[in-house]
Amino acid sequence: MPVPAINVVLHNPQIPQNTGNIGRMCAVLNARLHLIHPLGFEITDAKLKRSGMDYWKSLDVVHYENWSAYKSGPNASKRIWLLTTKAEKSLFDADFQAGDALVFGSEDRGAPDWLHGELWDFRIKIPQPNAAMRSLNLSTSAGIAAYEM
Repeated sequence: MPVPAINVVLHNPQIPQNTGNIGRMCAVLNARLHLIHPLGFEITDAKLKRSGMDYWKSLDVVHYENWSAYKSGPNASKRIWLLTTKAEKSLFDADFQAGDALVFGSEDRGAPDWLHGELWDFRIKIPQPNAAMRSLNLSTSAGIAAYEM
């Protein structure tokens, strides 16, 4: 299978509707979706099916037991960008290259501290004019970032 221009990595996603929506977007963009387990749901979950399963057959999706399995596997991207509200650099200032990956943490906890440390130089954020708000929804963030990439 050819190397996709866009890779979306979900680290321990918890909400099936978000993963389904992101999967649908990836199918439309010919992007590869990487799912880092454990997931907070089963892929057969009815909510996942409703939000994107009709696209699931067209989706390039790869599952990994954990982050180490992704990083050591043949599908790992050389450059990995962590989307986080804790970053200083804007998504719109990133110098993306074909084959890069966008990593998103889980909806309830975000990315673990060790992942922030590993990807420190590649942490980016979506600017939020209303800083009082916590963050955007995961699937909204993935859509903004994937289309910018």
